[in-house]
Amino acid sequence: MKLILAIMSNDDSPAVSSALTKENYQVTRLATTGGFLRAGNTTLIVGTDDDKIERAIEVIGEYSRRRTEVVPSTASYDIGRYASFPVEVQVGGATIFVIDVEKFIKL
Repeated sequence: MKLILAIMSNDDSPAVSSALTKENYQVTRLATTGGFLRAGNTTLIVGTDDDKIERAIEVIGEYSRRRTEVVPSTASYDIGRYASFPVEVQVGGATIFVIDVEKFIKL
């Protein structure tokens, strides 16, 4: 048995969670914070059999694609006023950890 921890954007998590559930994975969602933009993230926890890991990773990848967004840069001082310039950054995608489960108990 394996445990999948998948960290992704809040924007992607409903679609990923729904798709995994449709494929009969049991998913637990946790609200988390962090990352480059300090934006809200979601961590999905999925426990599954070893032979179902690759399909779960495919589903996560399908629904959590990287994309480009324009965000304000850090403010800089220019001619007596603060100015902020938009910057394109990559957002989305997922960070996935697959961990061996030594013991699984469901009460």
